[in-house]
Amino acid sequence: MSVRDTDSSVTVVRRWLMAPFRIAYGIYALVLFLAMALCVLLATLGLPGVARRRAAARAGARAFFWAAGMPLTVKSLDRVPQGQCVVVSNHVSYIDGVVYTAVLPARFGFVIKREMNSVPLIGLFLRRLAHEFVERFNRHRGASDARRVLRTAINGSSLVFFPEGTFTRTPGLLKFHSGAFMTAARAGCPVVPAIVRGTRTTLSPLSHWPRPGRIVVEFLTPLTTTASKSDAGAVELRDRAREAILRSLGEPDLVETKPAPASEAA
Repeated sequence: MSVRDTDSSVTVVRRWLMAPFRIAYGIYALVLFLAMALCVLLATLGLPGVARRRAAARAGARAFFWAAGMPLTVKSLDRVPQGQCVVVSNHVSYIDGVVYTAVLPARFGFVIKREMNSVPLIGLFLRRLAHEFVERFNRHRGASDARRVLRTAINGSSLVFFPEGTFTRTPGLLKFHSGAFMTAARAGCPVVPAIVRGTRTTLSPLSHWPRPGRIVVEFLTPLTTTASKSDAGAVELRDRAREAILRSLGEPDLVETKPAPASEAA
């Protein structure tokens, strides 16, 4: 038997021995998440004011990651302006939104696919947090939602977008949609590119079983545009933000490839 065959056999045996522990941890993490989510939902139903509800969601998210053995490391949070801004991030896993809920101040709302509004309890929870829903498949409804999101931004709200609109089984960065950048350009606020790492391991697109592991969020230098027209400014912000994220992320550029999507998550 060759050294390679021996190493392969050892790896198989190790995986077989570790399987019960991984399953036990996965059950623990899922039960913990559901319990924390229920507690936060009840809090949001009882608390007055969006700020208090979002603060409760932030506390619940941070408690979950601590108890689940998924320590959060945040780099360069000071780059996030104290005033209004739009945060844009790569999208890796279903848990990314929970990560940014834990990391960012309660003044941030999220822009989420409209399908989530109809999911029992989750839709209610997201509405209580005053997050914004956008239609992706109906052009007329999508345009109406985009105008509503813009009004929210013009009124001074800070928002979080995942401009890829989905995530894939293949590591790398997909094409960016323009909604986040048009919102920032028309509202006249900076765009803050951000990177999340580790969630591809802690909740892989290839598995529904969580795993322990460190999650890192890094904020990059805020971007502004001097373009006289908002359309041109949006294109500039989109291209510069994507370039900055791609450069710091260290993963492949998937624009020229066609990876199979792992989900339709927003």
